[in-house]
Amino acid sequence: MNTKTDTCCSPLHTETSDGTYDLAVIGAGSAGFSAAITAAEQGAQVAVIGYGTIGGTCVNVGCVPSKNLIRAAEAVHRSKSADRFSGIRGDAQMFNWGDLRRQKDGLVKDLRQAKYIDVLPAYNNITYIEGQAKLQNGGVLVNGNLLKAPKIIVATGSSPTVPTIKGIEDVAYLTSTTTFELAELPASILIIGGGYIGVEIAQMLSRLGVMVTIVCRSRLVPHTEPEISSALAEILSDEGIIVRLGLTYDRIWETKEGAYLAVESKGSEEVLTAEKVLITAGRSPNTKDLGLAELDVEISVAGGIKIDQHLRTTNPNVFAAGDVTGRDMYVYMAAYGAKLAAKNALNGTTPIAYDATAMPAVTFSDPQVATVGLTERQAIAKGYDTKTSVLTLDHVPRALAALDTKGLIKLVADRETDILLGAHILAPEAGDSIQTAVMAIKCGMTTVDLGSTIFPYLTMVEGLKLAAQTFDKDVSKLSCCAG
Repeated sequence: MNTKTDTCCSPLHTETSDGTYDLAVIGAGSAGFSAAITAAEQGAQVAVIGYGTIGGTCVNVGCVPSKNLIRAAEAVHRSKSADRFSGIRGDAQMFNWGDLRRQKDGLVKDLRQAKYIDVLPAYNNITYIEGQAKLQNGGVLVNGNLLKAPKIIVATGSSPTVPTIKGIEDVAYLTSTTTFELAELPASILIIGGGYIGVEIAQMLSRLGVMVTIVCRSRLVPHTEPEISSALAEILSDEGIIVRLGLTYDRIWETKEGAYLAVESKGSEEVLTAEKVLITAGRSPNTKDLGLAELDVEISVAGGIKIDQHLRTTNPNVFAAGDVTGRDMYVYMAAYGAKLAAKNALNGTTPIAYDATAMPAVTFSDPQVATVGLTERQAIAKGYDTKTSVLTLDHVPRALAALDTKGLIKLVADRETDILLGAHILAPEAGDSIQTAVMAIKCGMTTVDLGSTIFPYLTMVEGLKLAAQTFDKDVSKLSCCAG
């Protein structure tokens, strides 16, 4: 990130004698480290410039802490829902948020140490420097010193987006970062934004005892299929979360009693209120104060650094990867893109193209939402004559055995060639099942190929086989494993 939070460490290696490097990497998160390690393994002298806490968003305030707390909340929910099995009753509860938060902080600290700070000493050709960076001709200016480098990779990440709502500048709203640091949980919270961050936090807080209202302008998890959005909204509502969709935000304000959001829905006006308000309206690339314009590095319409398929910016000596590009804002895609950027920066004669065709995406709700490839709408926009299948989980033996059939699987295919174009899953541990669909799309499999592949019985991933067979069969008329 390029947003100052705190300092983490002093330079871990001695700089080159003349301050000259083969590559300068701005950013010390997953993308920055991926680029630096890739370059170092090729023998390059690399300068990594960090500003704030080493490790970036994922390990410090994003993936790691959120998934830890989500799992904790799931443990509570699993106990309370155990009575769906006859003769079983459970009643787990969170009795100390402070202890849970401190455990989360300990995990974050340990992983930051093990996966970032302790990694650097293994690479004698990587120099870590703490300070705010600004691009200059011939290198990067840090702490008043010019680090000379013919090639630069910008990997400064992103920060929470603040939506345009009248009065929001006067409200002490929470973000995903500050929510995880609360000393005490509020009795109630209003979450503005229905993307994956909002959905994950809404369900987590609700299961830990907070009264939650989640609102958005369109629908939940809008990156996936409408059938999944609708089903997930119903599941969250059944858990006691108030879900309000398709709203227009008029203004927001707060008093000592709490926060208030005036909204309009279908011509009617009302005011929603809660003790606290949390903004989860996405994330914005960190592009400010980097000196991009001075070096003719253009910003895209979406607000990220404009790059080509080889991660090169409009300045041929500057590359960019990760959230700062505004594309595919997932930690694994940041690491993947940064690795390619480093290789292309150092070996420009045979550049490698970035390919997100088979990129999986997971929302860690319960059940999880996992997707890969094209949605039906995207496929039609690309000119495909599409066909789709939708399989509800009451046709999947694993779900039937678990007495939990909430969810569905939707597949999108090309009608002419039968090639699988997209897979979209709402199911327990869908993030694991989706990788089978990733491989199917990557290898150009047809739905017939997928439907005739052998899957282990009583696994959730078997649902992909059944969904593929649903294109031309009534799977309700099949016996167990008969497909």
